[in-house]
Amino acid sequence: MSQALDPDQLALSLANVDARMEAAARRVRRDPARIRLLAVSKTFPAPAVRALAEAGQKAFAESYAQEAVDKLDATADLELEWHFIGPLQSNKAKLVAPGFAFVHSVDRIKTARALDRCREDLPPLDICLQVNVSGEAAKSGTAPEGLTDLAEQVATECPNLRQRGLMTLPAPAASPEASRPAFRELAGLLAGLRRTGPEASWDVLSMGMSRDFEVAIEEGATHVRVGSALFGERDEREDET
Repeated sequence: MSQALDPDQLALSLANVDARMEAAARRVRRDPARIRLLAVSKTFPAPAVRALAEAGQKAFAESYAQEAVDKLDATADLELEWHFIGPLQSNKAKLVAPGFAFVHSVDRIKTARALDRCREDLPPLDICLQVNVSGEAAKSGTAPEGLTDLAEQVATECPNLRQRGLMTLPAPAASPEASRPAFRELAGLLAGLRRTGPEASWDVLSMGMSRDFEVAIEEGATHVRVGSALFGERDEREDET
């Protein structure tokens, strides 16, 4: 796991990211207050989460199921909002469903059904449907052409889930600007669901990371998932979910 970071540096990084988010929103005449920063704390220890929380950050995101559960337990005394953003196998739903406020990575009905079963005695779980807008064979996400069918299945079969919007992870790009078409496509897909999809709020566009969150905001992102710009570079590993 990556090492804990200096609290003062974390606070400075948070202030810098907040300022960049506000500037991006103002460039396209959006209200910065309507855009949420998710601090992606995967591979970083609970003390780093505590330090960033003390600097004012309240929404955090994790990608690895067991690590996430351990970190939630270690920070249970803090009033934090946890989002799960990684690929999720249905057999790990029991780890994620109880403690998270939001799952951004639902890309198949099997996963949705598993989350639904594990949320029966709790308030509805907010979810995003993950869309593979880049068409990468190795990447999670439903194909754009299958999105409406998936949304209809979730609406029909999963009463304990509340569909809120869409998430995407574009293909690696040479520059932030190169990700703009993918973000624009996701925004168009969300607009289509508002017109013809099942009844839901459809108010979330989860897109943009450290390298391109400003472009994502310009294209309508409501939630940006930022890790390295806050915590620094991490030690990557195999995805355990």
